[in-house]
Amino acid sequence: MSKIAVAQVKSSTNKSENLKIAQTLIKEAKNKQAEIIAFPEFLMAFSPASQSAEELRQTAESTDGPFISSLRETAKAAALAVIATIYENCSVPNRVLDTAVWIDAGGNIASVYRKLHLYDAFGFKESDKFHAGDNLAPPVKSGEGRFGMMICYDLRFPEMARMLTLEGANILVAPSGWVQGDLKLEHWQTMIRARALENGCYVVAPDQVGNIYIGHSMVADPLGRTLVDLGENEGLEIVELDLNLLRETREKLPLLQNRRTDVYARHAWAKR
Repeated sequence: MSKIAVAQVKSSTNKSENLKIAQTLIKEAKNKQAEIIAFPEFLMAFSPASQSAEELRQTAESTDGPFISSLRETAKAAALAVIATIYENCSVPNRVLDTAVWIDAGGNIASVYRKLHLYDAFGFKESDKFHAGDNLAPPVKSGEGRFGMMICYDLRFPEMARMLTLEGANILVAPSGWVQGDLKLEHWQTMIRARALENGCYVVAPDQVGNIYIGHSMVADPLGRTLVDLGENEGLEIVELDLNLLRETREKLPLLQNRRTDVYARHAWAKR
């Protein structure tokens, strides 16, 4: 078993307030015997549509800046791994990176993932403020878990989930800020369950709530069943990930072994 706390928060535009909320939730997760806490996308701050790219850039920090440094101290004191998100400085003028940072239970940065797929869809254009990352982050080992990191819109690209799985991930973590809209809740629920089922893995998806976001942070198991749905409430829930179920599912439903890579490779789309 691996116990993970899924945090659902409503980030404000005040970075200091959001940091204090995160630190409080880390301590609560520790008190509930969690081993890891996963926060949603945009933990550092909510960026309203009225905020300019330059203003957002002024909010951004490096991965060794005060926001992550404070969370590292809290994680170390609690002996709890933390998956947090920040706006990260980048070299492109008036752009920031949408970055997930894995802090281990010793307070060390174990992995950094920068969002690959920017949300330029449904009338949004994240590329007006963000610069896309350019690589996957290798799965992070924690006990028997191998955690692959994604962020929000990445969930709509099954290739990414499959590549992380092929690199060894058996748990996918997708911090998100899923925007409200027609059928958006249905899309969210369907894709989380699909990514879990098609890869025989757990999907842990903490989401923002309030502002423009839907909430409904979820965990789906390797058979595509919803284990947790936090609805529209702030707070956290502890979930036990049964790694025996994961192994049994992959034995009974060997999707990864049954792939026909010999055929896939002959088609042009597989090479693009």
